[in-house]
Amino acid sequence: MSSFETNGTENEGSLPPPPPAIPSDVVPVKLEPEKKKVLRLPIARRGLASKGTKLRLLTNHFRVNVGNTDGHFFQYSVSLSYEDGRPVEGKGVGRKVLDRVQETYNSELNGKNFAYDGEKTLFTLGSLARNRLEFTVVLEDVVSTSSNGNVSPDGNGELSEGDKKRMRRPNRAKSFKVEISFASKIPLQAIVNALRGQDSDNYQEAIRVLDIILRQHAAKQGCLLVRQSFFHNDPKNFTDVGGGVLGCRGFHSSFRTTQSGLSLNIDVSTTMIVTPGPVVDFLISNQNVKGPFNLDWVRAKRTLKNLRIKASPSNQEYKITGLSDKPCNEQLFTLKKKGGVDGDDTEEVTVYDYFVNHRNIELRYSGDLPCINVGKPKRPTYFPLELCSLVSLQRYTKALSTLQRSSLVEKSRQKPQERMRVLTDALSRSNYGSEPMLRNCGISISSGFTEVEGRVLQAPRLKFGNGEDFNPRNGRWNFNQKKLVRPTKIEKWAVVNFSARCDVRGLVRDLQKCGQMKGIAIEPPFDVFEEDGRNRRSPPLVRVEKMLEFVQSKLPGAPQFLLCLLPERKNSDLYGPWKKRNLADFGVVTQCIAPQKVNDQYLTNVLLKINAKLGGLNSLLGVEHAPSIPVVSKAPTIIIGMDVSHGSPGQTDIPSIAAVVSSREWPLISKYRACVRTQSPKVEMIDNLFKKVSEEVDDGIIRELLLDFYKSSGNRKPENIIIFRDGVSESQFNQVLNIELDQIIEACKFLDATWDPKFLVIVAQKNHHTKFFQAGSPDNVPPGTVIDSKICHPRNYDFYMCAHAGMIGTSRPAHYHVLLDEIGFSADDLQELVHSLSYVYQRSTTAISVVAPICYAHLAATQMGQFMKFEERSETASSHGGAHTVPQLPRLNDNVSSSMFFC
Repeated sequence: MSSFETNGTENEGSLPPPPPAIPSDVVPVKLEPEKKKVLRLPIARRGLASKGTKLRLLTNHFRVNVGNTDGHFFQYSVSLSYEDGRPVEGKGVGRKVLDRVQETYNSELNGKNFAYDGEKTLFTLGSLARNRLEFTVVLEDVVSTSSNGNVSPDGNGELSEGDKKRMRRPNRAKSFKVEISFASKIPLQAIVNALRGQDSDNYQEAIRVLDIILRQHAAKQGCLLVRQSFFHNDPKNFTDVGGGVLGCRGFHSSFRTTQSGLSLNIDVSTTMIVTPGPVVDFLISNQNVKGPFNLDWVRAKRTLKNLRIKASPSNQEYKITGLSDKPCNEQLFTLKKKGGVDGDDTEEVTVYDYFVNHRNIELRYSGDLPCINVGKPKRPTYFPLELCSLVSLQRYTKALSTLQRSSLVEKSRQKPQERMRVLTDALSRSNYGSEPMLRNCGISISSGFTEVEGRVLQAPRLKFGNGEDFNPRNGRWNFNQKKLVRPTKIEKWAVVNFSARCDVRGLVRDLQKCGQMKGIAIEPPFDVFEEDGRNRRSPPLVRVEKMLEFVQSKLPGAPQFLLCLLPERKNSDLYGPWKKRNLADFGVVTQCIAPQKVNDQYLTNVLLKINAKLGGLNSLLGVEHAPSIPVVSKAPTIIIGMDVSHGSPGQTDIPSIAAVVSSREWPLISKYRACVRTQSPKVEMIDNLFKKVSEEVDDGIIRELLLDFYKSSGNRKPENIIIFRDGVSESQFNQVLNIELDQIIEACKFLDATWDPKFLVIVAQKNHHTKFFQAGSPDNVPPGTVIDSKICHPRNYDFYMCAHAGMIGTSRPAHYHVLLDEIGFSADDLQELVHSLSYVYQRSTTAISVVAPICYAHLAATQMGQFMKFEERSETASSHGGAHTVPQLPRLNDNVSSSMFFC
């Protein structure tokens, strides 16, 4: 027993024994107050860079003047309910209700205008008369799924005289109760402070109010709203991408605080909508079938749920809740008879019979097809299919097919000058000057593009084989008459052909010849393994297994490499299982191709990938070869790229895939390896960077990458760790700095408690809406263009870079945010490093639009994501009582784990 415990058991009244005497030579230990964890915040800009040739540019930011900075926005919570107290669930009703409140109770609202977000919040400039207000309003025509006085047969049957009268009265009138209660107030001064570089929570809120005003302005014009983009119902903006889906062009607009003041960023934006018109036409196109009798109705039901239709002949609008179980000519419902005597006033009729015989509406083909249900589950309301048309501007949220996606990209491209013209028109048509809320804030928006100064950095020199140097021109180079800087030897290899129709022997011969010219010695393959024709109709997994058994039975040992010919380009079902078996189970590098047009350029590109996968290098930077990269070449430095890819919007059960790549063989910055793990669906923060399994074992991503760097860099630990993080928004910067970076530091400390590397953390964003244009030139901005003044953040350290040559459409610059720099790069050195990292991508002979480590992380996540695709659904996502277990990706075989398998 400890002394504390004996004291506790003694007689309560007696005093504890005196403390032992303290020896005279003991110095009292000073108790340090417990250190509170200091939250890291993004660093401030440390000065502007100056290298490069100056260039005058225009950008799609429009200057905003704020006249009234003394006022306050007052925020109110809005609660909507029906007469009987049920809360209003449906979206879209809120705006109509609040518009009616404003019309009806203008004087009680002091004549104030609202900025309403369409859901539970509204803002006014200055306060309302009281902190809590209640109103009741009546709306006539509300789109609802209820069927009171409906023109279709529901449980109550046909239209009585009373129904007909009700139809002539304002249709389906409903009462709503509206409660508005004060929540907080936001000073407009916060915007002014933010422009001076003083960040506050209030500023985010104030900007949000301005964005809500723009959304409301667009809603009043009947636009479809998608986050901060809006889309007008104008067929001129629609483009057919196939499958019953239209690309709809609209505009994004958001307020941004910049070094030169508040600006409005306006850009072209695209969303997908279902093709309006007859439901049956949409379904036939969506399922790509010949006619209505070939439709898969289970799939149709999923596709149609919650879409809105107009039913003829009444032109009423409804929401689809489902389909009938039986065809229209068999689906019965109870119809009230006219003048029926008690007990004999109802009869069972089919929906078909009701519309044809009671309503005298001709039905050409609906009889044998299911009906559309717009009622409640317990009280269905049916319409024959051919009387239903889809309303315009309804989002299509399912994943697009490869063909739809490429059609969309092709049709929505705009050359720089066309884009400028469209944006100028959009701003003048939007008529923001007429928006009363903006006028009351004293806000005016200039109509001219903002002029900024760009700088064009010189492209880095590249090193090829035989000591040859080359200066890329316009962000491009080629390997004509050039040798690879570090070619591999391909000795033990074979070709596998999954029924692709091509001259395989000729292809192999040309590949060898092309390899010879580039310096790669390619021995003849061991054999060409042709797929047995009987296996072609088997499931992909079976085809892969049969092929691998065939290959293993013939090969004398493990091959160094397999060339795999696939029958279809893009998205072949064989790709995932083939890659998984080879990379995870056998440890063999493979290159898949689907040869269509085989020429020298095609074969060179294939060889670049093969060489990188097998450990070679295609080209090097001159500064990397020397090595003379500022900072990076002076001390061991690891460069890390991090990305998370999520399933498409409709898929909630597919795990997200986190990929982290890291440089190896310092002082090189051109060689990388990857580590890929799954995590919970839709989670953006990477959660396996440090994963302590026991006191001795960390099974996290970072440890694996650090050990590889150490081994491949002559047993040196990195003194500097440079992290490029992709795909996070500004609201998540603090999480990257305080959650992800903490895990990385823990992984370092776990390896060696005394080791204290310095960090540089940079976020790269591609999904933003800032574009740059050359004043008076039809061309895109030249590759190497960098902008770090005027439209960048007033306080934080960010810059835009267009490293690539935009050949089609309008270039989209990468937006880099430096969150932390303990290493101490100058602005010029950092921009040079980022620019250089756009030239080390081994797969192509062009500068790419974002640094290579991020592109590699993206490739690794996509390729290993294919592993998951073909796994049985039952195995991968098992939900037991709500607990969702995330299926693990198989670890790569040791033979290939440190290769550039993703290239």
